[in-house]
Amino acid sequence: MSFNLHKFPLLSRSKVLEDLIGECCGEDERKCFLQLHDIPGGAKTFLLVAKFCYGVKIELSALNIVSLRCATEYLQMSEGYGEGNLITQTEIFLNEIFGNWRDSLKALETCEEVLPYAEELHIVSRCINSLAMKACADPSLFSWPMSGSNNLKNPEGTVFWNGICTSAKPQPVGEDWWYEDVSFLSLPLFKRLLLAVGSNGMKPEKIVGALMYYARRHLPLLGRQSSVESGNHATPGSTISTAADPDQRNLLEELVELLPDQKGVTPSKFLLRLLRTAMIFQASPSCRENLEKRIGAQLDQAALEDIMIPNMGYSMETLYDIDCVQRILDHFLLVDRDDPSSNYIAEEGQLMGVSHSLTPTTMVANLIDNYLAEVAPDVNLKLIKFQSLAAVIPDYARPLDDGIYRAIDIYLKAHTWLTDSEREQLCRLMNCQKLSLEASTHAAQNERLPLRVIVQVLFFEQLRLRTSIAGWFFVSDNLESSQNPSRNLVLTRNDVHGQAVATQDRAIAVDEMKERVSELEKECLNMKEEIEKIVKTKGSWSIFCRRFGFNKSKPSEAKPSKPKNGRGSPTSSAPILNGKENHSGELEE
Repeated sequence: MSFNLHKFPLLSRSKVLEDLIGECCGEDERKCFLQLHDIPGGAKTFLLVAKFCYGVKIELSALNIVSLRCATEYLQMSEGYGEGNLITQTEIFLNEIFGNWRDSLKALETCEEVLPYAEELHIVSRCINSLAMKACADPSLFSWPMSGSNNLKNPEGTVFWNGICTSAKPQPVGEDWWYEDVSFLSLPLFKRLLLAVGSNGMKPEKIVGALMYYARRHLPLLGRQSSVESGNHATPGSTISTAADPDQRNLLEELVELLPDQKGVTPSKFLLRLLRTAMIFQASPSCRENLEKRIGAQLDQAALEDIMIPNMGYSMETLYDIDCVQRILDHFLLVDRDDPSSNYIAEEGQLMGVSHSLTPTTMVANLIDNYLAEVAPDVNLKLIKFQSLAAVIPDYARPLDDGIYRAIDIYLKAHTWLTDSEREQLCRLMNCQKLSLEASTHAAQNERLPLRVIVQVLFFEQLRLRTSIAGWFFVSDNLESSQNPSRNLVLTRNDVHGQAVATQDRAIAVDEMKERVSELEKECLNMKEEIEKIVKTKGSWSIFCRRFGFNKSKPSEAKPSKPKNGRGSPTSSAPILNGKENHSGELEE
C-alpha cells in the first residue's frame, strides 16, 4: 500500500522516519520514496501511525493496541520527539487493557501477528500473567467482565436501560468460567497460560479441566466412541487415513505432556480416550507409554467400557487389544506393590481373612475378571493370553472366584476344541474353595468343566456342609448350657433379662441353622445323583475310580453320623471310600 504524506509530520514524531527521510532527501529534496517492509502490523498499523502524526484522533482497542505498540517501538516514537508521543499513549492503554479479562485475552490473541516484537517488549508475558491472576482469583470478588456466554444461554433475567443491557439477577460463576475463553488460544500460548496458572497456585484439578475442554475442542476424534459395540471399529485402512494429519498427532502429544503428574487428578475415562486417540493417530511410543503408566497408576478408577480398547494394529489377531490391557495391569501391580499401605492391608487381610471389597487391588481384580468375560467369546483369543492376564491378579485380591469362573466358563463355551489337559490347565486359575454356593451348584452341573474339577467342587461343598454342621453342634451346646437353671443362680435381674434375650436369639439362630443344614443335605444328594449320571456317561465306575486313585468298590450312600453326646442331630453327608469315612479332607491323586 502506498501513502502520499508530508515529511515534517512524520520526522517530527519518529526518529527512524527522520533518519530515513534525511538520507532520501540528500539526493532529491522535493520527493522522497521510502519502503517500510518490516514494520509490525503492516499497512493497517502504519495508517494509524500516520494519522497520529497528522494530529488525527485514532481509536485504540484491544485488537490494535499490540501491533501499534510494537510499531511505535520499531519507529522509535519516544517522548524525545514530542510530549505525549505514541509510545507513552499505547503503554497507558495497555495497562488499562490488563485490568480487563476479555480485552487481555483479545490482546494476547493478536500477539501472534507480531510475536517477535511482542516477546521483546514482554507484552505476551504481561498478558499471560494478567490472565493467570484473574483465573486463579475468586471471580465473585472482582468486577472485571466475564465471558458473555452465560447471558447468551440464559436471556431471561436481562433488562435494558437506555439501550444498555444489564443483568437483573447476577448469575453465579463457577470455577470453570475461563475454560471456554482460553480454549481459542493457540497451543503455545495455551501451554504458557497453564504453566502460569500452575505457578500461581491453581489446583491441578482445575488445570486438568481446562486441558480436557481444550482437547475436546481441538481433537474431534476424542469425543467419538470408537468401540466395537457402537460399530465404529477402526480398520487398518481407516487408521492410516485418520493418522495422516500430523498436526492432530502433535497436538495430542503436547497435551499429554501437559497433564499433571499427581495420581488421581486426571479422570481415568479421559486418559483412556486419549490412549485410544493416540493409537488411531499412531502417536509416538513414549506418548502411549506415558498414558499407559498414568492409567495403570489409577486403574481401580476405570470402568469396564473404558478399557474395551479395540485392536487397531495391522495384525488384527484379536478383536480387542489384550496386550495393552496387560501392560496397564502390570503398571498397576507395580505401583501397588511399591505402596507400603496397600501391601500392609493385603497382608493383614490375608492373615485375618477380612474382605478386600474396598481395596484398589480387589476393584481391579473384579474389573479384569469382567474384562476377561467380555473378551472370552473371541475365538481368536489364545489360551496363553487369557491365562497370562488372569494369572497376574494375586490370590488375595479375589475374595470370591465367581468372576474368574464365569470368564472361564464363557471361554470354554467359545473354544470347544480345547483338549482335556488344556481345560484342566485353564481351570487351575480358579480356587474351588472360594466359589459361592450358587457358583458351586452351577459348576457341579457344568458339563464343560473337566471331571476332576467337578469332583473337587463337590468335595469342597461337602466340606463346607460338614463345617456348618459342626458349627450347629457348637451353637446347640451353648444353647443348652445357657438354659441350665443351676448355672444362673447368681445372676442379677438385669443379667437374667439380658440372658433371656440372648437365649431367644440363639434359638432363632439354631432354627435357621437347621433349615440351612437341611437345604445343604438336599443339594448334596442332588450333586451325588448328578455325578453318578456323569460317571455313567463317561464310562464305568471302575474307570472313574482308576482315574482318581480310588479302590474298586461301589459307592455307598452317606451314613448319618451321630454326635458324641447322644442327642439327635442332622445327618452328615461326608463321602465314604472303601467303607470308611474320608476324614483327611483331600482326594488322592
